[in-house]
Amino acid sequence: MTFDSFVSAQSFFLWAVFAIALLMGAIVNKTNFCTMGAVSDWVNIGDTGRFRAWLFAIAIAVLGVTALEPYGLVNADASFPPYRGSQLIWAENLLGGIMFGIGMTLASGCGNKCLVRIGGGNFKSILVFAVIAVVAYFMVNPFPDSDQTLFTVLFYNWIRPLAVELGSSQDLGTLVAGSEGAANARMIIGGALGVLLLFIVFSSRSFRGSFDNVLGGLAVGLAVLAAWYVTSNVQIDIDGEQYTLQSFAQQWDFVADTDEGKPADTRPLMPQSFTFINPMGQTAGYTVSGFNSAYLTFGVMAVAGVILGSMLWSLLSRSFRFEWFVSLRDFFNHFIGAILMGFGGVLGLGCTIGQGITGISTLALGSFIAFIGIVLGSALTMKIQYYKMVYEDDASFAAALLTSLVDMHLLPKALRRLEAV
Repeated sequence: MTFDSFVSAQSFFLWAVFAIALLMGAIVNKTNFCTMGAVSDWVNIGDTGRFRAWLFAIAIAVLGVTALEPYGLVNADASFPPYRGSQLIWAENLLGGIMFGIGMTLASGCGNKCLVRIGGGNFKSILVFAVIAVVAYFMVNPFPDSDQTLFTVLFYNWIRPLAVELGSSQDLGTLVAGSEGAANARMIIGGALGVLLLFIVFSSRSFRGSFDNVLGGLAVGLAVLAAWYVTSNVQIDIDGEQYTLQSFAQQWDFVADTDEGKPADTRPLMPQSFTFINPMGQTAGYTVSGFNSAYLTFGVMAVAGVILGSMLWSLLSRSFRFEWFVSLRDFFNHFIGAILMGFGGVLGLGCTIGQGITGISTLALGSFIAFIGIVLGSALTMKIQYYKMVYEDDASFAAALLTSLVDMHLLPKALRRLEAV
């Protein structure tokens, strides 16, 4: 995919992402693909159908990146965000994942589901979106007239020193075989992981018989892979010399004739795939800029595409319904959940899609840690909510927490404070 100008290359880059997101939004709405719902079904009623759909999406993305990367068709090493960075920010991945898992449970869905709900007429999700966008924006952008961000003020000084410098990429292939043997190791590990996940997923007869779960997992996995492919292969040819979007923008003064189309930041031009928390912050930045095209990014187009795709399906299927908060408590839960998702999604470097599928497709160790944190945070929150609901005023938060941890086999049975329900 080679173009003769930056403007035409970037236009294709952005509209291709929008088209992929549009399809994903429609299919996710149609199939009810939901990562928070996947954890809820598993924890509360023992139904693993939607969780298997999530694993199916991961398998598709992992196998796709594993197959395409050796041929240069996916460039995960130069991704935005840097999933394979040499610095393993394990504490940020874990804490961010847990915060995000708690938040998405309180707010009735992850970042992707929030956008899908907006497309379906859910006004509660508009509030969730707005809160996430503001928090995510100021996690990476300084406050007005300051050089401080929410991350530097609240987290950097105590959590970044916990990071481990690996000296090279943190993907499993490099960790196992070193830089020289990384490519072959990735193929083996990625292939084995993908096949194992497919076996786990399709070992369930009920999953095999669920068209929506199969379609949802397949569509999301292919969407992640398609975005990786598009963003890794857009090139600009200037007098026979090839540039990526980012390399062209970085040398703008030397290779561009005018400032037309010059982006505000070159990082969002790097190879990448779907994630939804930082893009909500990018959408806030784009809005505040007065919809300046210099701030129009992959993330902004992805957000718009999912919302519109979901809305189109809602209208076609006549499922579009306006929803609002049923109580002050409902409002408070969604508000707190949105704050936690904004912090956690940026701190952990992604959401259930961004780390749980896109990040894992790169085999980055941090992505696996974030995924575990998200599932743990969500499952634990659901357990606590359930015990509090059953025991009402007879159970303290501490008792519900300890009992939930025992149920999840994270604490010994001797610490149980409530009878199992």
